[in-house]
Order: sequence, then structure tokens, then C-alpha cells
Amino acid sequence: MTIAIDGYSSCGKSTLAKALAKQLSYVYVDSGAMYRAVTYYFLKHDVALHNETEVAEALRKIKIDFVYIDGQNTCILNSENVEVEIRSMRISNNVSEVAAIGAVREQLVSLQRRIASSKSIVMDGRDIGTVVFPEADIKFFITAEQDVRTKRRYQELIAAGKEVTIREVEQNLEHRDHIDTTREISPLRKAEDAIEIDNTYLSREEQLMLAIKYIEELN
Repeated sequence: MTIAIDGYSSCGKSTLAKALAKQLSYVYVDSGAMYRAVTYYFLKHDVALHNETEVAEALRKIKIDFVYIDGQNTCILNSENVEVEIRSMRISNNVSEVAAIGAVREQLVSLQRRIASSKSIVMDGRDIGTVVFPEADIKFFITAEQDVRTKRRYQELIAAGKEVTIREVEQNLEHRDHIDTTREISPLRKAEDAIEIDNTYLSREEQLMLAIKYIEELN
């Protein structure tokens, strides 16, 4: 079974995806971490994003895996644990541009489909229900009001020891929303058969129970 979860940045997609995977004993696949890992590699190696040759060469050198470390789903890039590095504001400020590159999306979509070919998964992202798994068994589209998303992201970063202002977070989310929804390749949009959940006023537990309710109704 495949459960696809899409939505804007910092709207609670990953929180719901992780909780559903745990509740249902499915594999959680963090597609966003994949794009962050590629972004980290590109920045580290000064890859010119508009140079198709450089991008293609870099992609051939990238290998992404996920392993559980201390109970946490952890992103491994070329045998290196990059889970902390890929969550920085520097990566957040550049990931949407990298994710808009056709060659990057093509390679990662192929990887995502291979992961799901032999196991039940929950995957979250921007185009999971529309492009990666248009035939997913169930699709959710998660939304929340802009100020709520900003506060949530700000609190996450502060809790992680990052030095950032709430205005910087707000501008980052606005920037990413614009790129995600206007890019030519696989823009963020709600699939016609997706179930929309606005979690502005929902707790994590309430959101999870609502999603479980929808899944049970479809089964």
C-alpha cells in the first residue's frame, strides 16, 4: 500500500507521515530529505545549477540511503550521515531551486519508485500524489495558515539551536512556496482525488486520528 502526502513547507507533512508509518508499521520515506541531500552536495561541491553538464556529473556521484539511528529515520549521503547538515537554513534557502531542476527530479522520482516497489510506504513531498505515485492508494494534501507554519518552523529551528529570526523564516517559506507552486516541472498542487486536511487548529494527535479515520473508511 502507498500513502502519498503533499503540501506546503512546514505544514506538518513529515509529522503526519512519520506518525502514520509508525501506526501502520509502514516504511517512511522522506522525499524532502532526498532533495536536501542533493542540495547539500551541490553547495558543498560548488555545482552550477544552470550548467546541465555539471548537474549531470554531480548526480552520477550521489547515493542516498535511509537508516534508523537511535530510532530516528536518518539520511545518508555517500555513506555520510548528513541529517543535521541538511536541516540548516542554508539548505532551506536553496532546496527549492535545486528541486526545480528536471534532471534532479527525474533521478529522485526513479529512486522513490524503486523504494516503494516492494514494500508498503508513507511518503511526503510536493508531487507525491500527482507525479511520483498518481495511483497511490490514498492521498492527503496538508495545509495550514501562513503565520502558523512560520511559528512552527521558527520553533523547530530554535529548538535545534539555530540562530534565526521569525522574519527570516517567514521570507524563506514565502520564497519556497512561490518556487514550489510556479516551477515548470511537477509544481506543487493538490491532486484531484486527494483528501485535504487543514491542521491550523489541530494537534498532532488530532491530525493523525483524522487521517487514520479516512484510511479506515477507504478500506
